[in-house]
Amino acid sequence: MEELEHLDVLIVGAGLSGVGAAYHLKTSCPDKSFAIVEARAVSGGTWDLFRYPGVRSDSDMFTLGYSFKPWDEAKAIADGPAILTYIRETALEHDIEHSIRYQRRVVSASWSSADSRWTVEMEATDTGGTERLTCSFLYANTGYYSYAEGYTPEFAGTADFAGTIVHPQKWPEDLDYAGKRVVVIGSGATAVTLVPAMAGTASHVTMLQRSPSYVASLPARDAIADVVRRYLPKRAAYAVVRSKNILLSMTMFQLSRHTPGFVKGLIRKGAEKHLPPGYDIDTHFTPRYQPWDQRLCLVPDADLFQAISKGDVSIVTDRIVTFTKRGLQLESGTELEADVIVTATGLNLMVLGGMKISVDDREIELAETVVYKGIMFSGLPNLAATMGYTNASWTLKADLAAGYVCRLLDHMDRYGYRVCTPTAPEGGLPKAPWLDLVSGYVLRSVDSLPKQGARTPWRLHQNYARDLILLRYGTLEDEAMQFGYGGSSVSTRRSAPALEDSIAS
Repeated sequence: MEELEHLDVLIVGAGLSGVGAAYHLKTSCPDKSFAIVEARAVSGGTWDLFRYPGVRSDSDMFTLGYSFKPWDEAKAIADGPAILTYIRETALEHDIEHSIRYQRRVVSASWSSADSRWTVEMEATDTGGTERLTCSFLYANTGYYSYAEGYTPEFAGTADFAGTIVHPQKWPEDLDYAGKRVVVIGSGATAVTLVPAMAGTASHVTMLQRSPSYVASLPARDAIADVVRRYLPKRAAYAVVRSKNILLSMTMFQLSRHTPGFVKGLIRKGAEKHLPPGYDIDTHFTPRYQPWDQRLCLVPDADLFQAISKGDVSIVTDRIVTFTKRGLQLESGTELEADVIVTATGLNLMVLGGMKISVDDREIELAETVVYKGIMFSGLPNLAATMGYTNASWTLKADLAAGYVCRLLDHMDRYGYRVCTPTAPEGGLPKAPWLDLVSGYVLRSVDSLPKQGARTPWRLHQNYARDLILLRYGTLEDEAMQFGYGGSSVSTRRSAPALEDSIAS
């Protein structure tokens, strides 16, 4: 029988989440052996993959940054290269880089109850070969979308277009759009980033949207952060500003849910302040949905609005009939001429990086599982995945998830458990979609995604304060989590320890 390398923990993905997970594991579980496998040849995940003009975060770096590594750059809304540098600095500073095994794409993971371990099969993308190893705990930090290609609708007539068609996920390094007419199809975060970034070089940029999004301006620099940094040590200042921004984002979301008319008014006033007098905000910046039914688009220093005011950018709200040789034929009868068309039309959602999962030779359909505490899946032993917030910075949830996994591993060691399996109650649970957004990229994939239940711990509240209590301080042994000593397909659960043990663990 083939003797395979065995690790206590295998982290999949060397992006923002994976590097953060490794830090927590090294710090809180220093005796655990681990490695990170990364499908690409470099680290950074999203922040290395996307190379389009102006690529940046739509979250402030005081909350998108790690809790343990202060963000000390001037801009709170950072560009992609700065974020990539931050991730790679973290990996080097904390001796994580040497644990990353590049060009290893996880194809499948198979759990054996008899052995209480996962067997993971990987494709070596540099050689085309296959590698296998085993691990006691599998921790996926693979993001939420396919890296292979973005989503582009089936547009009629694309073959007739004489210009260049580009998707932001595969931006050509040699694309020259200087002095050219550019049309960006889309109204989400990518589109509102691309449009002002290209406007300074292109002859004109048109953002063509089927329907508008809520767009709000924030200063690229955080004025309060600038003041606090002058008077407090770096770590203390970072903690203060991070807490302030968490509170502000939670407040904004709750206001959106409970007083949507008030929030709509705030967003509209912000747009009116920066757009030319008489601009048709009702058509171009007033969505049919409520704030935060989809992610709110943030533009630093009102750059999109300023580009419109200068005349460098136009917004067209219409539907595409077909591509033509010269551009796009719209339902209104207008032909929108273009030399370059950018299809900023979204992502293809993917859970666990597309790996196949099986338990005791039975293939598992993730769409049939229910998410436990936003981290694990019903019926899947010793497996966790990082999925960030839809209404706040991704890393806030990633930090909490990594801390929870470390608590869980320590707890299992303390009581001699080898297996932990979230187990749905008999009779099942009322199920709802995992993500509560009405964005197109979510609705397209909702049937293939795991589900959530109606109550804790199966309910995703998208609330940092609640998750902080649940994941950092809550009990690890509840009615939903089944622990076992291994060596059997049937897990034996011990009674919950005393409350003080649960909190201490």
